[in-house]
Amino acid sequence: MAASAFDSQHLAKLFDTGELAALFTDSAEMRALLLIEGALAKTQGQLGVIPEISGVFLHRAAMEVQVDPSGLAAATAQNGVSIPAFLAALRKTLEAPEHAQYLHWGATSQDILDTALMLRLKRAFDHIQTHLKEHLTQLADLADTYAETPMAGRTWGQHATPTSFGAVVAAWGHPLRALYGELEASKNTAFWVSLSGAAGTSSALGPKAGETRAALATALGLHDPAQSWHSDRTPVVTLASWATRLTNALGKMAADLSELTMTELAEVTLGGAGSSSTMPQKQNPVSAGVIAALATHVTGLNSSLQTSAQHAQQRDGGAWITEWLTLPQLVLSTGAALGHAKQMAAALTPNTEQMTATLQSGQGLIFAEALSFALAATMPRPEAQLKTKELCASALSSGKTLAEAASEHFPELDLSDVFDIKAQLGRAPEEARAFAAVVRGLA
Repeated sequence: MAASAFDSQHLAKLFDTGELAALFTDSAEMRALLLIEGALAKTQGQLGVIPEISGVFLHRAAMEVQVDPSGLAAATAQNGVSIPAFLAALRKTLEAPEHAQYLHWGATSQDILDTALMLRLKRAFDHIQTHLKEHLTQLADLADTYAETPMAGRTWGQHATPTSFGAVVAAWGHPLRALYGELEASKNTAFWVSLSGAAGTSSALGPKAGETRAALATALGLHDPAQSWHSDRTPVVTLASWATRLTNALGKMAADLSELTMTELAEVTLGGAGSSSTMPQKQNPVSAGVIAALATHVTGLNSSLQTSAQHAQQRDGGAWITEWLTLPQLVLSTGAALGHAKQMAAALTPNTEQMTATLQSGQGLIFAEALSFALAATMPRPEAQLKTKELCASALSSGKTLAEAASEHFPELDLSDVFDIKAQLGRAPEEARAFAAVVRGLA
């Protein structure tokens, strides 16, 4: 097995990340580093921090040259960071020492690497947001279509009260809709530029340090935090937390579908389910299992990442390196989980006949709560609850339904609505449709 499932030739499709994978490659990082160094030089040239002709030259050259990441390995192993070797390779490639001397003026390695990370994270989260909206649209359609399709609600793995499949789908979608809204509201400020020099004081950047940082942010389409964040990992851990919450929300849907597709329930069918190597009858909910695994993986990665945010002093090498080990895996895992969620939503079909059969099984005890409230209209609530428990016990011992037992004890009461499935759905249909309407109104 490969060290990373995302790089495995035979596992890669199981953990397919689509376009996200290309953002977390050495070549993508080199392109980002070149883009930043070129934009920094151009900005500083325009502001008179360095000669303008050098800024123009370095900006144009950065768009044209290439740096081989494999050539940085030995020096990076010694330095613990790739920027010194990157700059040496770039200056050598430029063959213009009169201009190359102004490359990386006043910046530090962390400025460039953190900004390069943010450039790629911005594209990654744009990609994730696009696919999240597509998935929300899938769920909205399902919630609307099955808003009044009754099924058994379950708590602690046991029948509780009736609900609708549309309401169940809406429950999957509500946290996803909230997460979409959070990202939409913050995406203009979530991805920070970094430019504050060796110890975060901007001393080598000169009197126009703040102006330079702001202009660089504009040139790169990033947010200017107006501060150094070398040891303040707020933007990194905030994005990681958001991705973790998203993956766990997808895991909730996966957990429900894993149970609803079990042979014992068979209330949902997942098209395209996987087969077993030895049991021909099996149709395994593969996507649900993959999402569950990815949610566990992401949660573990996020734990390491959040802990690494405790940077000591002005820069903490070990804490910073922890981000390199965890963040790409976390983002790729989130993208893969979302892809599987979309596959599941597109392939699932509720077995409405089985859902109805389940509701009608169990001698109608699923209506016990409704019966207790109906009886509470004629007697104190505690007495109504006790009487309902007695009727449940009577139905179980006699083999009768709860409706039959209740009618025999209270022939004077009209309890028809109590045992009417549609009448006991409560606000489930309305909640399903309300969720669908909100999703369809998203920007």
